Amino acid sequence: MARPRNNRGPARLGPPPAPPSIRNGGSVATSDDGPSWMDYVKKAFTWRWNLLVFGGGVVAALLSGAPDVALPLVAAAELVYLGGLTAAPRFRAAVDAELHAAKAPAENAAKAQKSLGQMLSGLAPARAKRFQALLTRCLEMKRIAAGVRGHSGAAGRESVPTPALDRMLWAFVRLLWSQQALGRFLESTDEAGMQAKIGELEAKIEEAKARDDEKIMRALVDSLATAQLRLDNFQKAARNAEFVEIELDRIEGKIQALVEMAVSHEDPDFISTQVDSVAESITHTEQAIREMTFITGLGSEVDETAPSILGGVEQLTH
Repeated sequence: MARPRNNRGPARLGPPPAPPSIRNGGSVATSDDGPSWMDYVKKAFTWRWNLLVFGGGVVAALLSGAPDVALPLVAAAELVYLGGLTAAPRFRAAVDAELHAAKAPAENAAKAQKSLGQMLSGLAPARAKRFQALLTRCLEMKRIAAGVRGHSGAAGRESVPTPALDRMLWAFVRLLWSQQALGRFLESTDEAGMQAKIGELEAKIEEAKARDDEKIMRALVDSLATAQLRLDNFQKAARNAEFVEIELDRIEGKIQALVEMAVSHEDPDFISTQVDSVAESITHTEQAIREMTFITGLGSEVDETAPSILGGVEQLTH
């Protein structure tokens, strides 16, 4: 009996695996369940005016000379208040909105971690290796800087804040993804063919004009506009690809310079100034990434908060 054939094909070298805390979207757990009834009761009871009135009622009942009668009345009034307020739709909607806003940072962080894992697993091996090399360099320099600060007695303050580096690395990953998407688009589009098509349509329009054929000329003019739009889109993508390549080199150099300055430079205020300057430039980079979503396919990932990249790796290391 023949063995079943393995259709997976030969092993193929893929991108370096991301750390589990990154690949699996981090350890932040979120729940889709809404607020419980006790959440509404707690919010209604801890409202400052209720606490003031309820506390005053309890004190007045204790001083009334008949607390065994007054205290149950105060408790009954409080129960009526809690039951009525927690049943009000407007109150429930307000509590829902407040609790959702409180959970939003954790949910956004988990979403960003998931997006990071998906991007890393979808990058071509060369691009994934480039990111992994930069990440390794950051971790190496941070460890050296921590050792230098420890020996010099300056421990307790990070030279380059981890959130700032995470934001730069997040922009770097999205640029790598954008570069890959733009490259695929440019490779699958024939610029010379589009230019030849435009020339052919222009010649046909001249022929239609000579024959005074308005019907054919209108169709040809519309086809020419479409062909010109395709060519313009291709040329815009080519300019974006050039920008992304330059921006990748720039951000990579900035990150390496910052983590190396954390080792060699003793003035944390100077490094903080450099970090602020780079963060401002990252804002412009993120805007450029946002403008390329029509080709790169990046949706909500563009506006997501930077995930914990260095932090996730450092937790595994410790």
